[in-house]
Amino acid sequence: MTIGSPASTFAAEVARDLRLQPKQLQSKYLYDALGSSLFDAICRLPWYRVTRAESRLLTAHAREVVRPLVRKAGSTVVELGCGNGEKIVLLAEALLASGGSARVHLIDISPQALEQTEERLTRLHVSVVGHQSPYEEGLRRAAAAAAGGGPMLVLLLGSNIGNFDGPEALNFLQRIRATLGPLDFLLLGTDLVKPERELLLAYDDPLGVTAAFNRNLLVRVNRELGGDFDIERFGHVALWNEAEQRVEMHLESGTAQMVHVAAADLTVRFEPGERIWTESSCKYTPEQVQQMGADADFAICEQWIDQKARFALTLFGAA
Repeated sequence: MTIGSPASTFAAEVARDLRLQPKQLQSKYLYDALGSSLFDAICRLPWYRVTRAESRLLTAHAREVVRPLVRKAGSTVVELGCGNGEKIVLLAEALLASGGSARVHLIDISPQALEQTEERLTRLHVSVVGHQSPYEEGLRRAAAAAAGGGPMLVLLLGSNIGNFDGPEALNFLQRIRATLGPLDFLLLGTDLVKPERELLLAYDDPLGVTAAFNRNLLVRVNRELGGDFDIERFGHVALWNEAEQRVEMHLESGTAQMVHVAAADLTVRFEPGERIWTESSCKYTPEQVQQMGADADFAICEQWIDQKARFALTLFGAA
């Protein structure tokens, strides 16, 4: 069951963000049906190792992660951004194998992601509720539904926290913490700093899958908002911003051009080489992850690191 599909604010946000300097489009709009499929393909590329590293850590430590929920009546698991459901299934299987159970709340703005993950969990006979909504709205609903029950485990995996810039990431964790009770937990997946070449290959792969994923955002604007972006006149750019410790994705105009977006009542000019900033992916050190959690008033329980791909899973307690 999926509840709470939000009203679209796509046009208003496009109108606002393309008037900014630098021009921007929000990364959440990358994930229409085609974008979600392209991202699934990215996760299988040899150069993008986040998903495989996180899956290795979850496979190795799933029972430790779910241990606080075992033999606790009324337990709840909430996943912020469920993707294709592979990771939550690993944890659900570990919980069931340990003799536990929990109701699962899935929060994602992609109906395709929710449907796919719900199907996976239903096959395991897990009780699941999907929320097509932004993270915080869905988390509030899930927390309200779980009030008075057992412990709640919130999952923020896939280094999704990296899409928030430094202060914004901390503020987001603080808001999550404010929603949790003293018996609750947060499992945070974070991509770690690694050599620049390795990072750029992950976000600008030789097959061009990530470029297609990025440019598909303009296809979506054209289709849903009556835009007239000439896709061939925009190129994919990925760069490492060392000062801000993040990979940035941009769409770069190859020529001077005017673009009209009917539903946004917007006409905007692009100069040659002008960019639209579409996504940030911040990278961390293990110590930075721990400090960010502490600054958000979490207590660290465990931190597991995949040394091969430089990825961390950190379990925080809300006590």
